[in-house]
Amino acid sequence: MTFHTKSAEETIALGKKIGEKLQPGDVIAMTGTLAAGKTTITKGIAQSLGISDDVTSPTFCLISEYEGTRMPLYHMDVYRLDGEEDFINLGVDDMLYGKGVCIIEWSEKVKKQLPKKTIYLTITPLEGSAANEREIKIENWKEEL
Repeated sequence: MTFHTKSAEETIALGKKIGEKLQPGDVIAMTGTLAAGKTTITKGIAQSLGISDDVTSPTFCLISEYEGTRMPLYHMDVYRLDGEEDFINLGVDDMLYGKGVCIIEWSEKVKKQLPKKTIYLTITPLEGSAANEREIKIENWKEEL
């Protein structure tokens, strides 16, 4: 499935739609350039999980955990990791196979370590368009949004 959003608000709204369909144990692997909108769409997903905290990029802390009224969210940014071994050493198994939702930014660095049922989300800023226009491609999704 491919979507186009024209503003940060539309990207957050799409995130909410995605989040409403997520179940415990779901993993979303995100790819996209710096400032593509990965954290923006995560904000919408978090809202749909009942998280009222301000969601920010976990670039420097690597993993941010949020408690939601529906389920927890584990928001990971693996940009600064050297590879898959560093990812495994973070002790992510409990999160990847737990009772919450995992969102992994820069997931291409650890793709071999992700569950087979992982949902892949690619965000691409559209060249020559307004500053916040994005193409968002979702693969391995189980149903229509």
